[in-house]
Amino acid sequence: MARFNTKAAPRGSTSAVRSSGHTALTHEGGRGHLRDARSELFLLAVANFVSQQTFYESGADRDDRFGALVRRLAVQDAEWTAGLLAWMRTEGQLRTASLVGAAEYVKARLDAGATDGPANRQVVASVLRRPDEPGELLAYWTARHGRNIPKPVKRGIADAVRRLYHARSLLKYDTGTKGYRFGDVLNVVHAAPDPAKPWQGELFRYALDRRHHPESAEPPVRDRTLCAHRALMALPVAERRGVVTGPGGAERLAEAGITWEALAGWLQGPMDAAVWEAVIPSMGSMALVRNLRNFDEAGVGDEVAATVARRISDPSEVAKSRQFPFRYLAAYQHAPSLRWSYALEQALGHSLRNVPSLPGRTLVLVDRSGSMFFSRLSDRSELTRADAAAVFGTALAMRAEKADLVEFGSTSAAVKYREGESVLKVLDRFHDLGGTDTSGAVRRHFGKHDRVLIVTDEQYGSAGRGPTELIPAGVPVYTWNLAGYRVGHGPSGDGKRHVFGGLSDAAFRLIPMIEAGLDGAWPWLTSSPRPHVGSSGA
Repeated sequence: MARFNTKAAPRGSTSAVRSSGHTALTHEGGRGHLRDARSELFLLAVANFVSQQTFYESGADRDDRFGALVRRLAVQDAEWTAGLLAWMRTEGQLRTASLVGAAEYVKARLDAGATDGPANRQVVASVLRRPDEPGELLAYWTARHGRNIPKPVKRGIADAVRRLYHARSLLKYDTGTKGYRFGDVLNVVHAAPDPAKPWQGELFRYALDRRHHPESAEPPVRDRTLCAHRALMALPVAERRGVVTGPGGAERLAEAGITWEALAGWLQGPMDAAVWEAVIPSMGSMALVRNLRNFDEAGVGDEVAATVARRISDPSEVAKSRQFPFRYLAAYQHAPSLRWSYALEQALGHSLRNVPSLPGRTLVLVDRSGSMFFSRLSDRSELTRADAAAVFGTALAMRAEKADLVEFGSTSAAVKYREGESVLKVLDRFHDLGGTDTSGAVRRHFGKHDRVLIVTDEQYGSAGRGPTELIPAGVPVYTWNLAGYRVGHGPSGDGKRHVFGGLSDAAFRLIPMIEAGLDGAWPWLTSSPRPHVGSSGA
């Protein structure tokens, strides 16, 4: 009699991050699980800020591990690796790591003589999305692999140059602090102007003149932006502040493409309220968020501040800015005025648009151990992985039908919140809790929940059973890895155990898919749920 092979037989969903079947110790000595190479690279890539040290790995060690994995998979699985790199730069919002990855991808494939899969030229072009990045990639390549630049690299950069170089990008990014100026890039890659952009040939010539003959470089007479910029540059210093703060000053700054970064140097004086109010209309939303403290310190008026608040909390502006959710936490912590609080709360909510409203009872465990606090997200940020974990865990708990929100380290405790309360206010209730007793937190707080979500670096120290082993096999456990270490605290890929990764909220959308019986594929392979078609999960 058939007991299992029936149409109604239950089938566990699969997810992309998969265990290899081998075990090893975590950095804290707990029994952990190794992942296959693709899963290890994905989790490292989505959590890696190049050269950034973490609690358990130096920046150099992480970079070496990242490079080695990219080079290995570039040859073994070119299509998957190329997809990862392009996704990292777009949806993953990881700029430097994707550039480094593309360079190592091409180097490995050229060394191996590999010709299958996506063209090297296309992979290079796919990660270059900002006008300063062609120069960044050239600088990395020459520092790492020497000044002999292969044709695929040159051609991929040339494709990006035709797409990215225009008057405003020249004014913003072609500065004397760069090792590779726009003119240097053009000299190296010999990019021909885009036939669909008849103005680009003159722009390229001007970029070359600015680099090699700055004293005599003349902007194209047909380019209004460059000519307006030159006219403002020619103004006597004594007249500049009056022009900026007088009638039509904001329009003149916008037309001339003068950025807020360059404005103080051009004025050769302080950025007071009137100056900020003139440049604010031409600033992007990311720049506005980063400068809220400066606006307050300068005394920007309430009417202008209200305009700024509307812009930074506008859903379309949030989507366009592509900021990580925790950027709004940083702004909230550093802006002294309360007039930004509601706007930042709204913006944070928009940036967490993928967080689902999970049915039933959910246990959300947020890692607040020392290793999460030690690791700053980047050299330019005071925020840590513990901050990011609190943002994501709180948002998930507050959207769920019924959730228990718990912080854990050496000890653990419930984090109280009320329905409709500000996420930013709830974040103030988290603490630094020392070690990483994930298993202890599960023992203390799990009780007939429908699912468990653990936001962590996975480096638990228990000598006993692992945290996912303590939860009944039929209860789904979703681990959200925020650090990308090699060894995880539990298995992943099949049944009810799944690991996601990254510093954005994109992974959340996979949870309802998996619980609906669909497989969670790599994010660049599908933009919508796909039905189960096999057992690989990838």
